[in-house]
Amino acid sequence: MQADFWHKRWERNQIGFHQDQVNPYLIRYWPELGIAPGSRVLVPLCGKSLDLAWLAGQGLRVLGVELSQRAVEDFFAEQQLQPERFQHGAFNCYRSEGVEIWCGDVFQLSAADVADCVGLYDRAALIALPPEMRQRYAAQLNALLPRACRGVLVTMDYDQSKLDGPPFAVSDDEVQALFAGRWQVREEAVQDILGESWKFVQAGVGSLLERVYLLRG
Repeated sequence: MQADFWHKRWERNQIGFHQDQVNPYLIRYWPELGIAPGSRVLVPLCGKSLDLAWLAGQGLRVLGVELSQRAVEDFFAEQQLQPERFQHGAFNCYRSEGVEIWCGDVFQLSAADVADCVGLYDRAALIALPPEMRQRYAAQLNALLPRACRGVLVTMDYDQSKLDGPPFAVSDDEVQALFAGRWQVREEAVQDILGESWKFVQAGVGSLLERVYLLRG
């Protein structure tokens, strides 16, 4: 997936992945991690997700990373916030009310950038990446995040031969292969959401499984 793909999606407002409410899995499972207020949380490929504001509302310091400048600017505009802007290495950064979003390539994050992140939230990053990039992304998280980091991961699983991603199908076996060597990976929920997506029904997909995992270092 090249950067131009995502820039065009945002320019054309083809953002079906954006949810107009806070993700219910986040509300349900995040408290189980026991992450204290004031802690820093990494949200890769965050878009303009309302989940960022929800996390900040729990007293957390949120670090989102997003490729699209339009997505970043839309988030703060829709939250009616006037962010402070600054440069950090290759990232154009925006900050207001407990939320920082770094605009740039997530693969340019360094260990120093996330050294104080004790939380991770991934609803739309892993499933946005094709297989070879998923391996690179997981390896980056495994290597850079502190050992005590904990997180919530949401994936989708379906017959990839019926429909091209994104979102890409990520099986439970792949999640275990990517993360179990570094984290304690526990599946918390599985739900078939096929009835919520006509696109998948039209493509002849038989089931569309959404899985929720808790990751503990």
